Amino acid sequence: MRPVRLARSASLRLTLAIASLILLMALLAMAVQYRTAAQALDRQQRELLQSDIDSFAELYDQRRIPALRQAIEDRAAQTPQGQALYLLQDREGRTLAGNLSDWPEDLPAMAGGVTEAAPRQFTLPPGEAAYNGIARVLPGGFPLLVARADTLTADTLAEMRGTLLWMTLALLGMAALTGGFVSRLVLRRIDRVNALADRVAAGDLAARLPGARSPDEFGALEEHVHAMLDRIQNLNAATNRLSDAIAHELRTPLNRIAQKLDQLEGQPELVGEIRAELRGTIRIFDALLDISGALAEQGQRPGLAPLDLSQVAQEVFELYEPVAEEAGLACRIAAEPGLHILGDRSLLAQLIANLLDNAIKFCAPGDTLTLSLTAAETRHVLEVSDTGPGVPEDIRADLFEQFTRAERDRDKAGHGLGLALVQAIAARHGARLDLPQRSKGFAIAIAFPKLDAELSDS
Repeated sequence: MRPVRLARSASLRLTLAIASLILLMALLAMAVQYRTAAQALDRQQRELLQSDIDSFAELYDQRRIPALRQAIEDRAAQTPQGQALYLLQDREGRTLAGNLSDWPEDLPAMAGGVTEAAPRQFTLPPGEAAYNGIARVLPGGFPLLVARADTLTADTLAEMRGTLLWMTLALLGMAALTGGFVSRLVLRRIDRVNALADRVAAGDLAARLPGARSPDEFGALEEHVHAMLDRIQNLNAATNRLSDAIAHELRTPLNRIAQKLDQLEGQPELVGEIRAELRGTIRIFDALLDISGALAEQGQRPGLAPLDLSQVAQEVFELYEPVAEEAGLACRIAAEPGLHILGDRSLLAQLIANLLDNAIKFCAPGDTLTLSLTAAETRHVLEVSDTGPGVPEDIRADLFEQFTRAERDRDKAGHGLGLALVQAIAARHGARLDLPQRSKGFAIAIAFPKLDAELSDS
């Protein structure tokens, strides 16, 4: 099983989803804050404009035009250029005071006693700098304009937008880093369990995770997995012991019966038939013992040695090729040379022999039998295929179970233990079994782990 990549990690997606939700809430909060600040600045400017024009109007009421003209000139002189505009005109539209020569074109002319009670926006020169202005016609027909530039408000809001943008980018970066960090922590814990599952799937039922269990949900998961493996290992050991005991206990009396048959006289044909049945029964128990022994050592490296699988396949094929040709089959072998694995030579020879024997047994004259051995990325794949009748779909799922046979093949010799032994030997070597689909015939592929580099060099 391949380790889960960070990009496909569910924990990363979940973390990023939560971070995105938090980021969205933060953005909404910042948007509300920005809107509130913009409204506050606008309200402040309106209040300043209203305060200015009210103070000028009050001064006019108290001290009339000369004092008002002087106050406007002083205020215009003290105000930085472009920050504020002041204009006082007489009834004929002549400028009396201020830093404007004439009434702005964007603002309605103050004529006929018209009064602007609320600030209006205009540009000066037209289409350039923006101002908010408020106008009033003083008693006696004197138009008065007070305006403030939008520059300060716009600069403040632009600075605020820049700050919010950097905060958004920072939050995005923190979300990505947090998601990656949390996901790596979770993946590291999950990969521990996946690595254990891979070892168990390869046949090492004694595999366990090293170290103490952490007091969290992952520690609880590891404890449950260990308890499950302990239970499976105990049940498997009990099953193997029972199978061994049955096979040993029954093979002994059968051998004694076979010896006592020698003492019978007068019925040689009957004795021969009984002896043949006994030999067949003993072969069944021998096969069961072989299966039990291979399963008992499943996933254990002791007892395995580096060997050339190509050579073993070639030798076994040469032994069975005459038998296949005698049965009228066309035989082919395509084995890449020098493919090494860690294995037991006799068990591997038995595995290949069983596959070839099955193919010869169930194929008809004219069929083709092929043995191939190729190197894949991390494994060497041994495949035996034929163009025979194939395997019925109803038993395909149970093909490697002991004593499984198709009804149509009941007249063929055998007891349905050959592929069960193949599976046990493959498990002993940490190999994976596959049944590739064929338009005609049957094929079985066994992928053996490649030999470790250090073992190959030694």
